[in-house]
Amino acid sequence: MILAELTREAEFSKGVLNIVHGPAATVNFILDEPAIRAISFGGSNRAGKYIYSRGSANGKRVQANLGAKNHAVLLPDADKDFSLNAIAGAAFGAAGQRCMALSVLVTVGEIDSWIPELIEKARSLVVSTGFEKDSDVGPVISPESKTRIESLIASASQEGATISLDGRATLLRNIQVGIL
Repeated sequence: MILAELTREAEFSKGVLNIVHGPAATVNFILDEPAIRAISFGGSNRAGKYIYSRGSANGKRVQANLGAKNHAVLLPDADKDFSLNAIAGAAFGAAGQRCMALSVLVTVGEIDSWIPELIEKARSLVVSTGFEKDSDVGPVISPESKTRIESLIASASQEGATISLDGRATLLRNIQVGIL
């Protein structure tokens, strides 16, 4: 929405960028309306595959970022404390289980020297049920989610990645969920 606001301030012509939020009927209208010639979508694999197949079948150019990898670029003139706090919040808030969770950080220049401090900031986050006052990160949503995350970390390690901070032991940490 910030991009839309910036295009308005930059006085883009009306219709150059449109952001539409809505249910399936709204999406189908966009996919089927001949006057709409291109679609850009970011979101889940299931929705993206549907949008891509129906939109392209209607002759539209479709850009779909499925299972999004959200990037942040950290530039040399960035405010260090503000940036590290923002990155930690974007990457680890909601246990990283939201569509806009930050999964890739690109550092420019000497900024990569801040990575150890970012790791320490992440290490200091309190993982718990999410209801305690001192809680920073709640548990992942399900045992299946935990298994998926563990397999992604294991795969990265097998492919040669350096695991600077391994939080697998705290993903679900024996947290019991009860039905009241």
